[in-house]
Amino acid sequence: MNSIIKTMKQYQTIEFSIDNKIGTISLNRPDIHNAFNESMIAEIIDCFEEIEKLDYNTIRVVILQGIGKSFCAGADLNWMKGVANYSYDENYLESYKLSMCFNAVYSCKFPTIAMVHGAAIGGANGLLAACDFVLAHKNTVFSLSEVKIGIVPACISPYVIKRVGEYKSKELMLTGMRFNGKEAQKAGLANWSFGEKKLKAKLEDLISKLKTSGPVAVSTCKQLIYDVENQWTHEEAMENTAKMIADLRQSEEGQEGMSSFLEKRKPNWTEDN
Repeated sequence: MNSIIKTMKQYQTIEFSIDNKIGTISLNRPDIHNAFNESMIAEIIDCFEEIEKLDYNTIRVVILQGIGKSFCAGADLNWMKGVANYSYDENYLESYKLSMCFNAVYSCKFPTIAMVHGAAIGGANGLLAACDFVLAHKNTVFSLSEVKIGIVPACISPYVIKRVGEYKSKELMLTGMRFNGKEAQKAGLANWSFGEKKLKAKLEDLISKLKTSGPVAVSTCKQLIYDVENQWTHEEAMENTAKMIADLRQSEEGQEGMSSFLEKRKPNWTEDN
């Protein structure tokens, strides 16, 4: 039987567990469709900071999901009422924490998968867009609805725009339109959208693909994509990518991977993935 490892910290608005090297973060405010407030934002950041401390023998993949009827209904209305009365500086700090939350998901060293169902409204789209993969139930209701209440999807925009591009972002953000899982897949906001049975099968297939890849290579590849997209000039990319492949070819995992390929056997990291 696979053991389940709980984090040492007990959270109030989320749950976190590890089973068979799959970490699962569950948004846990089902009575309000997992709408987030300052506590949930802080706990998500803290949870990802704890995950970053774990090694590849403990965890290989992180799933982000919602408990109950929805993935996440966006910002908690009661929290928003309070925020409306904040000073500018208080608003800035609160908003920056939200940006930190999305970045914690985006920069996680392990592959991240959002499992989306029910509803993904407003800021919820920042959480899912920051993940590496998004699997959405075909009947999920999506909306980047901020303009409907006189604000903009600011903190989520870097992640949504990366996923869907400038002009699709205009369509979704300027109109605040509602759309379903299949439309989210067509837009690029979701990688795949199916009914429940096919969605579970796709998740299992994706996890299998990730866990049979070199764990260090996967993490390094994530960092590579991050740096190419966000950090490096073209010249820096040429130099740094050459150094990266040279380092990995001489690493323990790289040597094992190339040896197993030449010897026509499975690499050692697949023995207990």
